[in-house]
Amino acid sequence: MAGGYGELLRARHAMRLLTGTLVGRLPNASAALAVLLFTRAHGGSYTLAGALAAVYGLGTAIGQPALGRLVDRDGQFRVMLGGALVCGLAALGFALTGPRPLWASAGLMAVAGLATPPLEGGLRALWPGVVGRPDDDGADPAAVRRAEDRVHAAYALDAAAQEVMYAVGPLLVTLTVAAASTAFVLVALAVVGVAGALVVVTAPPSRHWRAERREAHWLGPLRSAGIGVLLGSFFFVGVALGSISVAAVAYADAHGGGLVSSYLLSALGAGALAGGLAYGARPRTGDAGRRLRVLVGCLALAYWPLSLTPGVAAMTALAALAGVFLAPSLACAFVVVDRHAPAGTVTEAFSWLVTAFGVGASAGNALAGPVAQYGGVPAGFAVAGAGGTAALAVLLAGGRVLTTPAVRRRKENDRTGAAEPGFSESHRA
Repeated sequence: MAGGYGELLRARHAMRLLTGTLVGRLPNASAALAVLLFTRAHGGSYTLAGALAAVYGLGTAIGQPALGRLVDRDGQFRVMLGGALVCGLAALGFALTGPRPLWASAGLMAVAGLATPPLEGGLRALWPGVVGRPDDDGADPAAVRRAEDRVHAAYALDAAAQEVMYAVGPLLVTLTVAAASTAFVLVALAVVGVAGALVVVTAPPSRHWRAERREAHWLGPLRSAGIGVLLGSFFFVGVALGSISVAAVAYADAHGGGLVSSYLLSALGAGALAGGLAYGARPRTGDAGRRLRVLVGCLALAYWPLSLTPGVAAMTALAALAGVFLAPSLACAFVVVDRHAPAGTVTEAFSWLVTAFGVGASAGNALAGPVAQYGGVPAGFAVAGAGGTAALAVLLAGGRVLTTPAVRRRKENDRTGAAEPGFSESHRA
């Protein structure tokens, strides 16, 4: 990519939007652990703690595409900020009331999950306007190509940055609990979530963004066959990632415990970060659907060696290798979403990808536990290889659908609603 990531981040508002989104999404990466620790610290059982975390996760899975549809209809400011405020107030209520009575704590966790703003999908809807992608018609082909490279690089940087968030978030929770209390962590996450959302929605690109007029259809982006294929595939990628989290703990128990599972998961995140940065640093050529099949195929191949379960040093290296193709696969998937989402549904479409991935990860958590317990640690990691292989199989089965979008969209999916310096003409109202 010409000029590298420095050029991308120098684009007006780019650093603000990326940073604000990462800060606002920090509760997404940390809330489950914070809820677990808070519930246990207030006398709740592991069963209760897990159930409350699951309620929050289920609420998030449902709320992301629902709020994404509202964003596509009404814009980002009211929906994102309103959701962040409601989510934060629910978290504060949970911190004040504690895990009992159950009906109250479960209700607050459900509200917090449902109201979590779709910052992830919102940022990906903004990237084309922020980096200045010109119209395909009447523009210089070389300029179009360079602009498309900037969009792809933005998606890659986005995918790589979220790996840092998911690695740093739980660590920050643990350190804060040691220095303060579990209740303080919940309050801090509520404040951070609102602050991050506020940084994003007050930025001009977010305030002025409006989706293309959408065709009335209750399925929204799900009526696109390409989106359906992509969601099916990344559900299984989520299964693979979720199973690794559980299998890593089982591996650590068999290899001295302590920080061994943290070594593996940190190596997985470091590999994803490196892979994402490398992927976005050079121009992309060829069809995104075909490229996605190659990347997910490499992802599946990289997961299978984990089932060999060698010593800790070698296993850590295998975990780093397994992470290398994750962020590139996600970045390429973002491009496919952008091309296949029907007009006026792009935020909802990105939010459905988040939901499919999250539900898959939860399924992987649930599946790998009994598999590792009764089949051994290698079998637990084999779930990851099987998940990656299933993800590839879905893409291969839907190959033709991904190559040619089934739903025609305007040449620029969405646009900002006011002229902003640094934006391309095609993204002005």
